[in-house]
Parts: sequence; structure tokens; C-alpha cells
Amino acid sequence: MSNTSLSGSSSTGSQETSKNGEGDILARKTKESRVLKILEESKLMVDNAIYNTMKRNIRKREVNSPAQLLSFSKLPEPTSRAISQAAEIMDTSIQAMNRKAYQTPKQTQLPTDIVSAELLNTIANISGCLPYMLPQKCPKSCLANKYRLITGACNNRDHPRWGAANTALARWLPPVYEDALSQPRGWNRNFLYNGFPLPLVREVTRQIIQVSNEAVTEDGQYSDLLMVWGQYIDHDIAFTPQSTSKAAFWGGIDCQLTCVNQNPCFPIQLPLQDSLTTGAECWPFYRSSAACGTGDQAAVFGNLSGSNPRQQMNGLTSFLDASTVYGSTPALEKQLRNWSSEEGQLKVNQRYRDDGRAYLPFMRPRGPSPCAREPGAAGAGRIECFQAGDSRASEVLSLTALHTLWLREHNRLAAALKALNPHWSADTVYQEARKIVGALHQIITMRDYIPKILGPEAFQQYVGFYEGYDATVNPTVSNVFSTAAFRFGHATVHPLVRRLDEHFQEHPALPSLRLHEVFFSPRRLILEGGVDPLVRGLLARAAKAQAQGQLMNEELTEKLFVLSDSGTLDLASLNLQRGRDHGLPGYNEWREFCSLPRLKTQADLNTAIANRSIVEKIMNLYKHPDNIDVWLGGLAENFLPGARTGPLFACIIGRQMKALREGDWFWWENRHVFTEAQRHELEKHSLSRIICDSTGLTRVPADAFQVGKFPQEFESCENIPQMNLEAWKETFEQDETCAFPANVDDGDFVRCDASGKRALVYSCHHGYELHGQEQITCTDKGWDFQPPTCRDINECTDLMEPPCHPSATCRNTKGSFQCLCTDPYVLGDDERTCVDSGRLPKASVVSITLGGVLIGSLAALAWVVICKW
Repeated sequence: MSNTSLSGSSSTGSQETSKNGEGDILARKTKESRVLKILEESKLMVDNAIYNTMKRNIRKREVNSPAQLLSFSKLPEPTSRAISQAAEIMDTSIQAMNRKAYQTPKQTQLPTDIVSAELLNTIANISGCLPYMLPQKCPKSCLANKYRLITGACNNRDHPRWGAANTALARWLPPVYEDALSQPRGWNRNFLYNGFPLPLVREVTRQIIQVSNEAVTEDGQYSDLLMVWGQYIDHDIAFTPQSTSKAAFWGGIDCQLTCVNQNPCFPIQLPLQDSLTTGAECWPFYRSSAACGTGDQAAVFGNLSGSNPRQQMNGLTSFLDASTVYGSTPALEKQLRNWSSEEGQLKVNQRYRDDGRAYLPFMRPRGPSPCAREPGAAGAGRIECFQAGDSRASEVLSLTALHTLWLREHNRLAAALKALNPHWSADTVYQEARKIVGALHQIITMRDYIPKILGPEAFQQYVGFYEGYDATVNPTVSNVFSTAAFRFGHATVHPLVRRLDEHFQEHPALPSLRLHEVFFSPRRLILEGGVDPLVRGLLARAAKAQAQGQLMNEELTEKLFVLSDSGTLDLASLNLQRGRDHGLPGYNEWREFCSLPRLKTQADLNTAIANRSIVEKIMNLYKHPDNIDVWLGGLAENFLPGARTGPLFACIIGRQMKALREGDWFWWENRHVFTEAQRHELEKHSLSRIICDSTGLTRVPADAFQVGKFPQEFESCENIPQMNLEAWKETFEQDETCAFPANVDDGDFVRCDASGKRALVYSCHHGYELHGQEQITCTDKGWDFQPPTCRDINECTDLMEPPCHPSATCRNTKGSFQCLCTDPYVLGDDERTCVDSGRLPKASVVSITLGGVLIGSLAALAWVVICKW
């Protein structure tokens, strides 16, 4: 009986287990179905927010407000934009799952056993994040070690995403978020730090940072060019895209109209004095986009919130590689190159010349153009923003001038290299010129610029001599470097842009301009004297002194991106808010990271910041030293000897620069990159030499960063050393067995050696794909393969990553594609989504016009008939 009973019991248990198993499977499928539904709803929510943003842009054709100009300056290149949008879809989906599917709005981490690995892949795929979360594939041709990829990927074969564009900024310390995952410091107004709320960032600006333009003093040693070079190099290694939407994802309220913190809106709250003056309670501020798979997204992928909180993306390569000149994506590189040139040149402006010298080409506006135009100009007379490797090239005139010099330098080098090596293909010339320009960026930055910023002792401590490539060093730009430390240069910006005549005196026809008068103003460059007067002003006038009592002039704290009398914006507040948005730990945490003592009392602060008045104001606002924002604390520190930074920023900048050098396989001093003779020639070159070669100036300071008095401290350009490009001359012996084949249509080849044998590596222009062998090698019997061909890619057939939004029709074109809209819809500023223009269809206008004519005619006829009757 007992056995039977046990047997019966076992049978019943098996049936129950089976039913429970079936129930679990059914429950899992139900949950997965709900997850997918939420994902689709979230995708639609983000799409709608972005759509409404573009619709507002279409209907408001001119960009006038400072907040709009800031958004334009943070507008990512299309590849970065697509990744940012994918991350936002994924992030919004996870938040929706918390809200709807699991009824746990305060939960910060989802249980990962509720969704299968297959579903996780589906979530990542539908959002668009999956391609950027998969391992990077690296090329295997013999060119892999000769020229760096435009994206910066595969520099380190073991870690191919280190330093690559569109990857997360590096974290040297764990971020500090109020929910441990994503919410910035200051997000919840009742959240206390060491018993106190954080001060409003605008209040910090008003009480500690800003100084009137008239109170600014000048640097007694360094020229304005030192400041501009810092800004230019910052734009070579870091660009953090902000949200692609300008409206909250939940509810869709415009970030311009709300003072509530709701992603992606993180408005800057204004103190009472500002509110009374402006009539506003806040300024709009948009959060930086999250990198795919981080923040709220990380929870659904099984990552602990402490190990993978929200990370921000760098849209550029981290390397000092002149991406300011060439871009960081194949699509942008395609737009910048002159494909009809056999000399591997970059495009130049076709409408304007600067005394015979080239200007940057104009950007094709993707939406409302922010660049100030000549009043009354229209059509062909309109002067748009310039296009360069970085989208911020038109932000301010001095920066535009530097971009222009490097465009000219590339084309000068390319023409000279082609003349030396007539057998080189256009692609070879382009890559060799790009390689030289990248090396010059590295040399000028590390040899001439960084030692002046850090001072000799800190430079030796943190950077030192080059000891060769180190594959264990991650060169990725760190969040604290990009968002705080390297923004020290904002305190060296002079309120005036000086333009000088041929004798380096005040220009009678071109007076100095206030900084706010040159924001987004390429017309001033083209119509008011060109590059030379600006460069003279940068060389012969001093930068602003960075003093504790005058950290930032009012051109930046009151008139940032102001093109008219309306609106105001504050760079200092933006910097502080951005640091909180990125979850940067406080000032003391970073001092400890750099082995500097923590400052626990006001007396301790006085040892790091000599100005007692500034220390009192900091303590009155922050209440506790641990609450101080890292950007403010580092900026206010006493300078190190012979430096332009204090000990904290010297540590962070020095460590970053060493990583950028040691972790770069293509660093110019690495022996495989250039020959010994080429390295010797590169060392001769300087920024002063580039100015001599690319402008009409005939005298320059030997060191362009030292402010000089004209003429006694200026050298003739004949005495400024220059490279001898003979070191790049290649002896070419025509081989009858393996003669160079003809160029391939819509592609090119570059010569390299593989195992001691001559090889050619082929590539196709962007928009074409290679058919055949990528690399062909010379053998005793000739080339081992026939040259490949390049065929047009039909992007419209790509269902995984469709080039156009579903609202548009995709039409394939040679080497590209077009997204087409039906009237009255027009393309938005992403050039892939159809947006309602707000006007009637043209057909309707014609119908209404004809109807009006017909009615008018009938009325006239009736009147005639009535009158005659």
C-alpha cells in the first residue's frame, strides 16, 4: 500500500510539475510579448519626440535663441545621431518596462530571469543598439598597420573599440548618480549632500565665476593662439552628443517650455535675481545621450547598477589624429574629400577665395542655419556655416581660422607629395598627407602646448619622455577630462577678438569685436578681411589671464551664443550642469584620485586657493568641501610653477595626454609609423611654419604660443624651419611582371608590402562595395588575382538598418540614396524623416487659386449681366 501510495503521489507530483512548467513557459511568453509591445511603444514615443522637434525646426527657419544655437553646436554627425537615438529608444523602453510591465516605478534594476537571451537581442536590435554592442571586426590587409581607420577603431587589436568614435567615454572613478544608475546630481531637489542641497549652478556663476569684460587682465606670457589651440584640440578628441530630441519622452512637453526634470530635459534653475530680470524660472538644458547598454538599459542586460551606470558617448575618435580635418566617420570623410582630384585633396569653397587662398566649403544645412548672414542676402548670396571634420568649426571666428589653416596645409602637402611621387594613387597621396597632418597635431600639442599648461614639473611627473607603445594602456578620453579638466581653457578666453593690419597694429577698417559678435559668423571671415587679420591678432595679442577673482568674462557668462538683443546663456552654468549630468564625483574625490590631500575645512581650502574671498563664497554656497563641483574646484586652484593649471587639473590632463600617446599604435614616434629621416623632418615643423605656408604673413614669432611684440620679437618666415618632403620620395621601379593596373572606377588602391612582396590593397568610395579580392600580391607570374571592382550599394534594400524613416520613400542613387517626401511633407534636419511643413500641399494651393479665379470670373460675369439688365 505504501508503495502504491508513493507511486500515486509521485504521478500526481509529476503532473503538477509538468503543469507548473507549462505555466512558467506560458507566463514567460506572455511577459516577453508585453516587453516587445512596450519596446515598440517606446520606439514610437522617442520617434514622436524627435519628429516634433524637427517639425518645430522646419517651421522656425531661423535659429535665433542662444539655447537653439547651443543645440546646433551639439548636433551630432548622422552616425552619432543614429546611435544616440538608438540608446534613447532602449533607455525609454526599460523605463517603460519599470512603469508598465512590472509596476515598480522606483525599482532601479529589473530581474534578468524574466526575459530570454534571444529577447534581449531582439530588444537591442529593434532599438538599433545591437550593432554597437557587438565585437568590432578589424581589417586584415597589409594596410592595417600603415594607416589608421577614420573611426579610430582597431588601433588596439585586443581591444578594438578603445579610442574609437561613438563609444563611451572612459571612467576613472565610478559616477555619482542620485539613483545609483542615471539621475544626475541635483535631479531631486530634496536630495541632500552632507546634509545640504547642491547650490544652483547659475548662483555659482554669479557669485564666484563671472567678471565684467572691463575687469579682465591679460596673460603676460602667452598669446591668444594658446587658448584657441586648446579649444581646437579639445574638438579633435571629444564631442559628447546631447539628446536628439528637444522634448520630454514622457508626455512630449518641449524642453524649452518646462522647468521640470524629465528626460532628456534637465533645466538650469535660475535664482530669484535672474528670474526677475528675464521673466523665466529656468534655462533649457538637454542631457547628453547615454551610450547603448548603460544606465537604465544596463539593468535589463543583467549588469549590476554599480558596475554599468549611465555612460556618455564620445562622437569622435579619442586619438590626436586631426579628426578636426578629416572627420571620424566614413560618411563625413566622403563629404570632405575632393574625389575628382588626383592629388588626394580636400574640398574647398567654390564661391569665395581669400586673396587666392582656399576657404572651407559650406555645409549643406540639415535644418535651420544658425550662421549669421549678410543682411538682405538671399539665395546664392547666403553664407552658410563652414564644413570641416568637426561640426563646431563655425562656432567662433578664431576657431574657424585654425580649421582653415589645416585645410590649406593638407592640400599643400598633398600637392607636394604627388609632385614627388607621380606614381602614387590619389588615395595614397591623401593617406600620406593625412598621416603627416595627424603627426603635426601630435607634435604641436605635446611638444609646444601641454608643457606650457602643466608646467615643467607636472609635465615630467605625469607625461615624461616617450618610451614606446603600450598595448595595456587605454587611450579612450575620460569623462572627467572632457567634461571638467580640459574646460580650464574657458577661463583664458578674452572678451575681444582682435584683428590687426600688416604692421600688427589695430586695423583701421576692421576694429576689434566683442566675442558675442563673432559666434557663428563665417560672413565676417569672408567679407571682412579674411584669415590674415585674425591670425595676426592671435599671435600678437595676449590671452586672458586665468585669475581666481576673474574666472570667466561676461561675454561667456551673459552673452554666450547671443546673436541678437534677446536671450542669454552662461557657459559656466552649462559646464557645471554638464558635470552633474555626467555623474562626475566631486572635487575632493578627484583630489584623492590624484594622491592629493582631501580638503576637509575652510582652512584646508585656503591652502589650495589663495584668494580667501573666493574660498568664503565657495563655502557659503556649497556648505561642505565634499560638495564642490570638480570643474569649479580645479579651476580655482593656485597654479603650479610655470603652469596655467593647478595640481588637480595638471594631474588629470597629464594622465590623459600620456594615455593618448602611449596607447596609440600610430603615435608619430612609434618606429613603425615613419622612417627615421621622416621623423627628423617632422620635428622641424611648427605652427609658426604652417602660418607662414598657409597665410600671407611674412613674419611670425618663432613660438606661436608666446605673445610677441612686432617687429622685434618676430622672425622672417625665411628663418622658420620647415620639413623637407624629400624624405617621403619613393623610388619607383616599374616592374614588367607586376605593372600598376589602371585605377578602379569608384575606388582606389594603396601600395604596401606583405612579407617582402609588393601588394596593392583596394578600397571603394563610401556607398560602393568591393567585389573581388581586396588585396592582390605580386608573384613571379604577375599579380595573384585580378583587380576587384566597386559596385553601387543599394542602401534602400537594407531592412536591418533602413537609411530612411518609414515616413519617407527611399530612392537609390549612384554611390548614395535619397529619402523622398510627399508634399506638403519635407525632410527634417536628420535628412531621413518626413516632417509636416505646416503649409497646404502645392496641388491644394493650385486648386484654391484656380477656384478663386473661377469664382472671381463668375462674380464679374454676374455683375456685368446684372448691370446690363
